Amino acid sequence: MFKKNLLAVGMFLLATQLLVAQKKPTDYVNPLLGTATLWDAKDLGFVPTHRTWGAEVFPGSSVPNAMVQLTPVTQFHSGSGYQYEDTVIYGFAHTSKGHWNLCNVPLMPATGTIDAGNYQSAYRHQHETAHPGYYQVYLDRYGINAELTSTLRCAFHKYTFKPGADEEVIANLAMSNERVRSWDIRKESDHVFTGFQQTGEKIYFYGIANHKIAKIDSAKKDRLIVPVIHFKQEDKPLELQIGFSFVSIKNAKENLEKEMAGKSFDQVRKEATENWNQLLSKISVDGGTERQKGIFYSCLYRSFLWPALRSDVNGDFTDLSGRVVNKGFNYYTEPSLWDDYRNKLILLGLLSPKVTTDVIKSLIDKGEITGFMPTFFHGDHASVFITGSYLRGLKDFDVEAAYRLMLKNATVEGTRKYVDEYNTKGYISELDVANPVTETVTKAAVTKTLEYAYDDYAVALLARQLNDTANYRMLMKRSRNYKNVFNPANRFLEGRLANGDWVKNFNPYYPYYEYMYREANAWQSSFFAPQDMPGLISLYPNKRAFEAKVDSLFSIPWKGYEAYNISGFIGQYCQGNQPDHSYPFLYYFIGKQEKSQVILDSIMNHFYDLGKYHLAYAGMDDAGEMSSWYVFNAMGFYPFSPADPQYIVSVPLFNHIRISLANGKTYSIIKKGSGKKISSLNYDGKHLKEYAIADKALKEGKTLEIGTQ
Repeated sequence: MFKKNLLAVGMFLLATQLLVAQKKPTDYVNPLLGTATLWDAKDLGFVPTHRTWGAEVFPGSSVPNAMVQLTPVTQFHSGSGYQYEDTVIYGFAHTSKGHWNLCNVPLMPATGTIDAGNYQSAYRHQHETAHPGYYQVYLDRYGINAELTSTLRCAFHKYTFKPGADEEVIANLAMSNERVRSWDIRKESDHVFTGFQQTGEKIYFYGIANHKIAKIDSAKKDRLIVPVIHFKQEDKPLELQIGFSFVSIKNAKENLEKEMAGKSFDQVRKEATENWNQLLSKISVDGGTERQKGIFYSCLYRSFLWPALRSDVNGDFTDLSGRVVNKGFNYYTEPSLWDDYRNKLILLGLLSPKVTTDVIKSLIDKGEITGFMPTFFHGDHASVFITGSYLRGLKDFDVEAAYRLMLKNATVEGTRKYVDEYNTKGYISELDVANPVTETVTKAAVTKTLEYAYDDYAVALLARQLNDTANYRMLMKRSRNYKNVFNPANRFLEGRLANGDWVKNFNPYYPYYEYMYREANAWQSSFFAPQDMPGLISLYPNKRAFEAKVDSLFSIPWKGYEAYNISGFIGQYCQGNQPDHSYPFLYYFIGKQEKSQVILDSIMNHFYDLGKYHLAYAGMDDAGEMSSWYVFNAMGFYPFSPADPQYIVSVPLFNHIRISLANGKTYSIIKKGSGKKISSLNYDGKHLKEYAIADKALKEGKTLEIGTQ
């Protein structure tokens, strides 16, 4: 009996191992990770009086860097439109990002008489499913099972109604996360409906239904006018295939014909899953726990949803001047550059180089229309993205055109606000505000000074590549401007007035949105000089003093200040927002790598599946930046200075990582030992003298062995 039991146990363990071995990357992905919000003061760092921003991600269907993100809306004007704690669904929108915009063309299946002001349906998470390229939910109010899948430019809705129920789809085109300027919807034939919705952009749609369209009319209440599509009842699920375009209805139809026509729902879903598996399987990991693999592949998935495609299958797109053009490349939205220049765009370049170069071509196209290289939100980080990409070998774009725009940004008032003052004084002065609060809006002068200095460094690197020696020297000199806001009295990078005095009533613990610092306090801003860490350290009496300051960063408790997007702390360090995401590596520059690893492991182990449902990040994902942070550090290398073509090496979570590169080679990382201190680094059998690996070496596709103790 004992032998039989032992044999049974052995067979069970073998079967379990085979099952795990057969799992594909998409099996590990949970698109709901990041949709929940934190309410626990222990996780937030303060007692919340209102809903704090979560990762603000969407759980619906998309394929990598697609035009269409087909996702449920539980609340308009709230991040991605979906919050896990909400209890009702207003419809399924076709675009999403996570920055309080988009959520275009929301459709909602319904039955019975439609109330224009009250048509949302309750739903329950136990009747909700999310996988890469697929989303399903049961709508309790109407008894409808809704299933969604998608292609690059098309959406596929499948609605299973109760037998005998009226079949209607509400198209509330007056709603999105942005102000709707105009809209239209009409029946083109028994099975075709078309229309558009215009917010900032104009998005067109061409839809084909497998049931006959009886009519399109409107439900009205007070000033509300809500279009409703009525379908003839049939004994099969209602299926809607919808093509989208930012050019025309004609192009939307062509997109649908090329990507989805004639395909079943299951076929489209399968293709979407295969699309994701092809991308995600470019990185394979061994070792680590199932939880770690789940977070890793979920984060890797989340890193490839933005920027979003804006050109059609025939290459047409609408440029910034409003002209329809075709320039032979895929046109994309602007990246979330203030956030994702730090890591996500490097990961995009590593695994999807063609998308990356097309994103750069799109930025150049926009820049040549406006006269300045575009950027996003704050700073001038297209310069970092483009230079870093070029130095990593992505050169299939007009580098001279990009450089001209980047140099203009750096020298002419326009994209860089207050750049004339910065160029003259070597810093941007701050206003003297007697009693500033978190919401005080002035110049964010310290953050701008620091970021412009780093952007200058990035432009300088490209100037050197293009043999522009004079501008290289000028820009490299300006890259040291961070020193002009260093206060030796307290060793903070601090606001200065126009006359050179320091800002009065200075509180290094208090966070601001746009006074001195952008979404940060002094602690979270005072170590930002990735272009010149030796220079920053030289401002301290010695390395021991610098180490003590960094120790304080990670140990002095957060003072309980509440801000929407500043949460999740280790001391004063904030994982829930981007400005200090490189700071865990500060110890490397004083020879204390193991102290950095303690911080890195603490972040990865705690801040990515927080909360009651284990579905919350520490803060906003910001189009994949937070997710990419995890991906890089779980693999054991990180772009500390994203303009430079090299990575800091750390201790990976996994024992063996393989990265399939675009050049056909495979870069491998092997971890030996289980400690936090790196005792040896060998690449292709050769000892590395520093905790770093060059991008060029990485792409040779050999093996990095990391010994730990």
